[in-house]
Amino acid sequence: MDNSIQLCTFRLGSLHLGIDVLSVQEVIKCPALTPVPLAPAEIEGLLNLRGQILSAIDLRRQFRLPDDADEGTEGKMLIIVRTRTVEAALLVDSVGDVLDVSDDTFEETAANVPACVRPYIKGVHKLERTLLHVLDAEATASLSSTPTL
Repeated sequence: MDNSIQLCTFRLGSLHLGIDVLSVQEVIKCPALTPVPLAPAEIEGLLNLRGQILSAIDLRRQFRLPDDADEGTEGKMLIIVRTRTVEAALLVDSVGDVLDVSDDTFEETAANVPACVRPYIKGVHKLERTLLHVLDAEATASLSSTPTL
Protein backbone atom coordinates (compact mmCIF):
# COMPACT_ATOMS: atom_id res chain seq x y z
CA MET A 1 0.00 0.00 0.00
CA ASP A 2 1.38 3.39 -0.90
CA ASN A 3 0.52 6.31 1.35
CA SER A 4 -0.93 4.11 4.04
CA ILE A 5 -1.36 5.09 7.66
CA GLN A 6 -2.20 3.14 10.78
CA LEU A 7 -5.28 4.06 12.78
CA CYS A 8 -6.17 3.04 16.33
CA THR A 9 -9.87 2.19 16.05
CA PHE A 10 -12.55 2.59 18.68
CA ARG A 11 -16.31 2.76 19.15
CA LEU A 12 -18.74 5.36 20.41
CA GLY A 13 -22.10 3.63 20.35
CA SER A 14 -22.58 2.49 16.75
CA LEU A 15 -19.92 4.84 15.37
CA HIS A 16 -16.63 3.30 14.22
CA LEU A 17 -13.83 5.85 14.58
CA GLY A 18 -10.07 5.92 14.20
CA ILE A 19 -7.18 8.16 15.19
CA ASP A 20 -3.61 8.16 13.84
CA VAL A 21 -1.46 5.84 15.97
CA LEU A 22 1.35 8.39 15.88
CA SER A 23 -0.83 10.58 18.14
CA VAL A 24 -1.67 7.77 20.57
CA GLN A 25 0.66 7.30 23.53
CA GLU A 26 -1.29 4.46 25.14
CA VAL A 27 -4.71 2.97 25.81
CA ILE A 28 -5.88 2.23 29.37
CA LYS A 29 -9.01 1.20 31.24
CA CYS A 30 -10.72 4.26 32.64
CA PRO A 31 -9.77 4.72 36.31
CA ALA A 32 -11.71 6.88 38.78
CA LEU A 33 -11.59 10.46 37.55
CA THR A 34 -11.53 13.61 39.66
CA PRO A 35 -14.45 15.92 38.79
CA VAL A 36 -13.66 19.49 37.76
CA PRO A 37 -16.20 22.05 39.03
CA LEU A 38 -17.32 24.60 36.43
CA ALA A 39 -15.54 22.74 33.60
CA PRO A 40 -17.29 22.33 30.25
CA ALA A 41 -19.67 19.33 30.14
CA GLU A 42 -17.27 17.52 27.78
CA ILE A 43 -14.65 17.27 30.53
CA GLU A 44 -15.43 14.08 32.44
CA GLY A 45 -12.67 14.77 34.97
CA LEU A 46 -8.95 14.78 35.60
CA LEU A 47 -6.58 11.84 35.56
CA ASN A 48 -3.18 11.49 37.20
CA LEU A 49 -1.12 9.42 34.77
CA ARG A 50 2.26 8.70 36.35
CA GLY A 51 2.48 12.20 37.83
CA GLN A 52 1.06 14.07 34.84
CA ILE A 53 -2.44 15.57 35.13
CA LEU A 54 -4.57 15.07 32.00
CA SER A 55 -8.12 16.13 31.18
CA ALA A 56 -10.43 13.27 30.26
CA ILE A 57 -12.72 14.33 27.41
CA ASP A 58 -16.01 12.44 27.02
CA LEU A 59 -16.28 12.10 23.24
CA ARG A 60 -19.98 11.21 23.47
CA ARG A 61 -20.67 14.63 24.99
CA GLN A 62 -18.25 16.42 22.69
CA PHE A 63 -19.99 14.92 19.64
CA ARG A 64 -23.44 15.43 21.20
CA LEU A 65 -24.27 11.72 21.13
CA PRO A 66 -26.79 10.28 23.61
CA ASP A 67 -25.31 9.14 26.91
CA ASP A 68 -24.64 5.44 27.28
CA ALA A 69 -27.37 3.50 29.09
CA ASP A 70 -24.77 2.47 31.68
CA GLU A 71 -24.00 5.37 33.98
CA GLY A 72 -20.43 6.26 34.83
CA THR A 73 -17.12 5.31 33.26
CA GLU A 74 -16.90 1.68 34.40
CA GLY A 75 -15.87 -0.56 31.50
CA LYS A 76 -14.89 2.39 29.30
CA MET A 77 -11.43 3.05 27.90
CA LEU A 78 -9.14 6.09 27.69
CA ILE A 79 -7.02 6.78 24.63
CA ILE A 80 -4.10 8.95 25.76
CA VAL A 81 -3.38 11.38 22.92
CA ARG A 82 -0.24 13.49 22.57
CA THR A 83 0.35 15.92 19.73
CA ARG A 84 2.80 18.79 19.31
CA THR A 85 0.58 21.13 21.33
CA VAL A 86 -2.03 19.08 23.19
CA GLU A 87 -2.18 16.18 25.63
CA ALA A 88 -5.48 14.63 26.72
CA ALA A 89 -7.33 11.42 27.49
CA LEU A 90 -10.26 10.58 25.21
CA LEU A 91 -13.05 8.61 26.91
CA VAL A 92 -14.48 6.00 24.50
CA ASP A 93 -16.80 3.00 24.77
CA SER A 94 -14.32 0.40 23.51
CA VAL A 95 -11.04 0.14 21.63
CA GLY A 96 -10.59 -2.04 18.55
CA ASP A 97 -7.65 -3.01 16.36
CA VAL A 98 -4.94 -0.98 14.68
CA LEU A 99 -5.81 -0.89 10.98
CA ASP A 100 -3.66 -0.04 7.97
CA VAL A 101 -5.65 2.17 5.59
CA SER A 102 -4.64 3.71 2.29
CA ASP A 103 -5.52 6.89 0.43
CA ASP A 104 -7.62 5.00 -2.12
CA THR A 105 -10.29 4.22 0.53
CA PHE A 106 -10.36 7.78 1.93
CA GLU A 107 -13.15 10.27 1.22
CA GLU A 108 -13.92 13.74 2.50
CA THR A 109 -16.40 14.21 5.32
CA ALA A 110 -19.99 13.92 4.09
CA ALA A 111 -22.15 17.03 4.02
CA ASN A 112 -24.69 15.44 6.37
CA VAL A 113 -22.21 15.24 9.29
CA PRO A 114 -23.50 17.64 11.97
CA ALA A 115 -21.70 20.97 12.18
CA CYS A 116 -20.81 20.36 15.86
CA VAL A 117 -18.75 17.28 14.86
CA ARG A 118 -17.31 18.44 11.52
CA PRO A 119 -14.21 20.22 12.99
CA TYR A 120 -13.06 16.95 14.57
CA ILE A 121 -13.47 14.64 11.55
CA LYS A 122 -10.83 14.58 8.80
CA GLY A 123 -12.84 12.23 6.58
CA VAL A 124 -13.84 8.59 6.28
CA HIS A 125 -12.33 5.37 5.02
CA LYS A 126 -14.72 3.03 3.24
CA LEU A 127 -14.00 -0.38 4.68
CA GLU A 128 -15.54 -3.69 3.66
CA ARG A 129 -18.51 -3.56 6.05
CA THR A 130 -18.42 -0.12 7.62
CA LEU A 131 -17.28 3.46 7.40
CA LEU A 132 -14.34 4.41 9.59
CA HIS A 133 -14.49 8.09 10.59
CA VAL A 134 -10.99 9.53 11.06
CA LEU A 135 -10.53 12.00 13.90
CA ASP A 136 -8.17 14.95 13.86
CA ALA A 137 -6.21 14.29 17.07
CA GLU A 138 -5.17 17.91 17.56
CA ALA A 139 -8.70 19.30 17.18
CA THR A 140 -10.34 16.56 19.25
CA ALA A 141 -7.95 16.91 22.19
CA SER A 142 -7.71 20.73 22.06
CA LEU A 143 -10.68 21.14 24.38
CA SER A 144 -8.47 19.86 27.19
CA SER A 145 -6.44 23.06 27.34
CA THR A 146 -9.26 25.03 28.99
CA PRO A 147 -9.67 23.55 32.50
CA THR A 148 -7.34 24.34 35.35
CA LEU A 149 -7.05 23.16 38.93
